[in-house]
Amino acid sequence: MGVPGLLVLPQSFGAIYLGETFCSYISINNSSNFEVRDIIIKSEIQTERQRILLLDTTKAPVESIRAGGRYDFIVEHDVKELGAHTLVCTALYYDGDTERKYLPQYFKFMVSNPLSVRTKVRVVKDTTFLETCLENNTKSNLFMDQVEFEPAPRWSATILKADVHHSEKGGFTREIFKPPVLIRSGGGIYNYLYALKMSSTPSKGEGNNVLGKLQITWRTNLGEPGRLQTQQIIGNATMRKEIDLRAVQVPPVIMLEKPFTVHLSLTNLIGKKLGPFEVSILSLNGSKEEKDVMISGLQMMNLPEVEAFESLEFQLNLISAKHGVQKISGITVFDTNEKKTHEPLADVEIFVDSDL
Repeated sequence: MGVPGLLVLPQSFGAIYLGETFCSYISINNSSNFEVRDIIIKSEIQTERQRILLLDTTKAPVESIRAGGRYDFIVEHDVKELGAHTLVCTALYYDGDTERKYLPQYFKFMVSNPLSVRTKVRVVKDTTFLETCLENNTKSNLFMDQVEFEPAPRWSATILKADVHHSEKGGFTREIFKPPVLIRSGGGIYNYLYALKMSSTPSKGEGNNVLGKLQITWRTNLGEPGRLQTQQIIGNATMRKEIDLRAVQVPPVIMLEKPFTVHLSLTNLIGKKLGPFEVSILSLNGSKEEKDVMISGLQMMNLPEVEAFESLEFQLNLISAKHGVQKISGITVFDTNEKKTHEPLADVEIFVDSDL
């Protein structure tokens, strides 16, 4: 065991990727003609930021290794950093002359990124769409077990998939035995699309635009698992809404040129009192010109102040001048205190029936 090269490591471990489990089989061979005793073995991974101890027999040394014998062990490490890594293996032992000897061995290797993750964020009305593109950088096919988006606390997320037409029986079977997504080696790609919606009642003090992060798990051709978690994905900087105006109830039957009532809800989304308000119908250019669906009666409604994070429900009498499919549009709220016009009610589609 006093002969140099007792711990022999290969010159290359092959490709090692972030998110996988590094596993090494290490054999300590006694190539001397005498027995060695009280062997303390240590193995650790060193990176640019930390040292991770994988094995330490200080409290329970290997009693002895006979001449020509060996001691084998396996070390594992979940790879969580990119860049240069060093596997350090050391043996401290007594040789045949009861002299204490120390033998270190080092092996350096690089950890690469198995996946390139690219994201795009688009906002359409009150929905944020997150497109994620995964590219396989390895020389092995990757079978994606899971690509899950974990939204930030004030968001909810739904994955969007293409409609696949199949029988009910086939759909049931396919849901249970869902095959993993294959991303082929050497640059294969796969895209995921998520629809995100913000909570209508955000908590106080919110102001950042963090959307969430991706949790990705996969297996290689040989079934070896891998797992990655992305950094927080940042959304587009958008103006934060102060109020939310929604139609909560619309009559199922609406007759031409006959008044009908729409129930609306006004929610204060910020941490201070807002209002009083004036509610009216404006055209796209901001004027009060005549529309197909108009207010019946007084053309402006006054609403009181709304406390922080509270809601106010009210009714608006409308009338339609045309039959068929129409839109309730342009219902706008004006804050008389701050002299500010808020975002109008999203268009509501209705069907207007005729007496004829």
